[in-house]
Amino acid sequence: MRAKPPDPKEQAKRAALNALKRARRAAEKSGVELSEWEGEFLTSVAQRVETYGRAFADPEKGARGQALSGNQTIKLKEIARKAKGEKKPLKRGKGFGRRGAPPATAPEDED
Repeated sequence: MRAKPPDPKEQAKRAALNALKRARRAAEKSGVELSEWEGEFLTSVAQRVETYGRAFADPEKGARGQALSGNQTIKLKEIARKAKGEKKPLKRGKGFGRRGAPPATAPEDED
């Protein structure tokens, strides 16, 4: 008899909870002081994931099978980097502009 395939929602829930715990443990272990907001963020997100299986209500904010929204994932990674002692924040996109090209200017009329 074959075993049932793992439930992707349950896997996402477990992965999110483990990531939250790892970030908190890393901060405690390295002695990095998390701000009040960061500590509250980790606690509240963990509670919502345990209760509802995901930490956001609007399906527009995250992928269908994920437990954390895109912004929550970014913030969690920033907290984990802070706990590890890495100084550089994550790079965010610069929009839809061209890479390396100076901004285009409109030609002036020479009347």
